[in-house]
Amino acid sequence: MSVTPEEAAQVWAEADLLHSPEAVQAALDRMAVEIGERLRDRNPLVLCVLTGAIVATGQLLTRLDFPLELDYLHATRYRGETSGSDLHWLARCRSGLFGRSVLIVDDILDEGVTLKAIRDYCLEQGAHEVLCAVLVEKHHQRKNGMAADFVGLTVEDRYVFGGGMDYKGFLRNAAGIYAVKGM
Repeated sequence: MSVTPEEAAQVWAEADLLHSPEAVQAALDRMAVEIGERLRDRNPLVLCVLTGAIVATGQLLTRLDFPLELDYLHATRYRGETSGSDLHWLARCRSGLFGRSVLIVDDILDEGVTLKAIRDYCLEQGAHEVLCAVLVEKHHQRKNGMAADFVGLTVEDRYVFGGGMDYKGFLRNAAGIYAVKGM
């Protein structure tokens, strides 16, 4: 389901602003304090979930004032679509997870399928503890009970973009969090 840049620009122009850029920055500040209180002395491995979490991870990292290591993985259900399907692993992290404190950073916690699979993978690889941070959490009934340890912002159950989340491959660069009109 591809769109043109012009169509994406129209979606952005008509979208509902749910959280301003300032609110996003304040949420990242708060999350960094909470993460620091929990992980400061644990030499954590931060795992960025590509592609959506690259924006939030980059902004969050500069706020964490303690030693940590960074890696990434790429697991997706959406592949440019508006709804998810089976999980596809495009890349697993290269760092050893055994005995580590791991912080998974993702853009959004929606149904929880992807984040749960990633958390389970880390535990299967021997991680000592796995914590999850998400920029946005949808008000959604998750069947698998998945919850994030650190949540920046909450949104209603709508199609959202910005802060790393996309609209059909576009608009990850929006500084605020927006909802597509009518979705």
